This record gives sequence, C-alpha cells and structure tokens, in this order.
Amino acid sequence: MLQDQAAKLRKYVLDAYLEKNDKKEHHPTPPPLSPPSTGGMKGGGMSQHQQFAIATGKVIKKSGKRTIAITSGKGGVGKTNFTANLGISLSIQGGKVVIIDADLGLANIDVIFRLSPKFNLRHVIAGEKTISEIMIEGPFGVMIIPASSGVEYLANLPQEKREKFIEELFETTEEADFLLIDTAAGISQNVLSFATAAEEVIVITTPEPTSITDAYAMIKVLFQREHSNIKLLVNMAFSANQAKEVAEKINLVVKQFLKKEIDFLGYILEDENMPQAVKEQKPLILLNPNSKAARCITNIASKIKRHPG
Repeated sequence: MLQDQAAKLRKYVLDAYLEKNDKKEHHPTPPPLSPPSTGGMKGGGMSQHQQFAIATGKVIKKSGKRTIAITSGKGGVGKTNFTANLGISLSIQGGKVVIIDADLGLANIDVIFRLSPKFNLRHVIAGEKTISEIMIEGPFGVMIIPASSGVEYLANLPQEKREKFIEELFETTEEADFLLIDTAAGISQNVLSFATAAEEVIVITTPEPTSITDAYAMIKVLFQREHSNIKLLVNMAFSANQAKEVAEKINLVVKQFLKKEIDFLGYILEDENMPQAVKEQKPLILLNPNSKAARCITNIASKIKRHPG
C-alpha cells in the first residue's frame, strides 16, 4: 500500500505543470501594519487534559494562546526562515509571540536573528536554568527560546525528559498569543512530540518532487496520531498557480489514501532577496518588507490572525 501511495504521488508531482505556470503573476500589497504590543510572559498551571496530551501525543486543545508547530518532511524547505518572519509579522500586527527552536540538536533560529544567547535549552534540560531564564527578546518584542547545536543527547531526548520539558514550555508561555514551534525536519520522536502537542500544524513543502513526497509522509504520520488540524504551505513557488497545483495534488493523494483533507494555508514566492537576508542574518520582513516573499508572509500572518485555529 505504501509503495502504491508513493508511486501515485510521484506520478502527480512529475507532471509537466511547472512549465505551464505564469511566473509574472500580480501579488497585492498587504494591508498596513499596526504597531507591536509588548508584555512579558509568566507561568500558569496545566490542566489534566494538557498533561494527558503531552504524555500520549494527543493534540492539546485550549483557549487563549495558539500553539502552532511549523514542520516539514524534508530539510531545506525554508522552515526556520518562515517561522522567524511569521513571528515578526504576527508581532507587528499586535500579537505577543514566542518562538521556540525545537530543533534540539541543530538549532539555528538564533542565527537567523543574529543573536548570541548565553544560555539555551541544553541548560534547561540539565536542570541548570528554567525556560523563562533563557528566553531572549528579538525584533519587535518577539521572545525567543534558543536551542543548542551539535548536542546529540538533545536530538534524541528520552520520553520522560521530553514530556517534562513540553509541560514547562506550555506553562511558561501561558500569556503569549502565539507560541510558534520550529521543529526539526523529518518524523523523529522529538519532532512528532512537539507537532502533536501543538493545536495547529503547518507542514511546509516546496514544488520539488522529493519535498512533496516527504510532506505527504509527514501528513500521513500526523493523521495516524489523530492530529486533524493540519495546514499546508508551499514555499519557493514560481507563482500562485504553481503553489495551488502542488497543494491540490497533495490533497488528492491525502483524500484517496487517507480519506482526509488538509487546508491550504498559502504560498511564498521564490524571492532573490531571501538569500541576502540569510547572509545578513536579518529576517526578510525587516530587510525588505515590500519584497515578494515578505508580502506573502505578511498575508499569511494576517490570515492566521483572521481565522483562529
């Protein structure tokens, strides 16, 4: 069955639809941006339902703060860049935002923001610091929980420590409007624990066949774990039409083999300004807010705010 699904998906994605799309599509300017809000974070208790969700991998449903995991089946799809820019855009539009770098073994959200944290999640896991003690402020009041890089133990965190950490994470960020969880790529236990604990999951793909196939694999595993609030984002698209075709093809396979359906959150256009932003370690939405990709991200942030959950 799995081979049939993969073959079916490859057949769709290898169609010559890329050449049919218009690369000069018009993209409207996003609405005016409002000033960011400020405010600190403080702890709060967790319900028995939340504790059960963390322990069993079931999705957490709660009012107030929205927890959104940003994940992908394949690396190199722009997941961390999107998370950083989305966080700033949500903050500019008035939200209290916390970003956690949940790629526990290969962290880089601090690099995107050109930050040099003194402490990180390694110190939290070791019991030397609390999450609130390592949290640092980024642009526009976005609070960032940095992880460590090159620490194999963190990349393969034991279940008990992982559950305890996720519980503390939800308590510490109780007063945020948005908790954005930037996971690692793939379907490791760490990734799936963070994704299934979040209320919403955004799965990122690019138009590349391997990326699409891996995105479907991630979607399938999430559905198997009874997560139903899954949204698809197509990054590095040549046009809106191309992105919509990619989303339609993935959804067709999801409907046929999983008897489910996912929401198409939107797309981000291929933008020559993005590599420059990465080199300068400055989020694109700050370096060039009127660039194609930045406008797409602003529109996505507005859509997320307009449609809770």
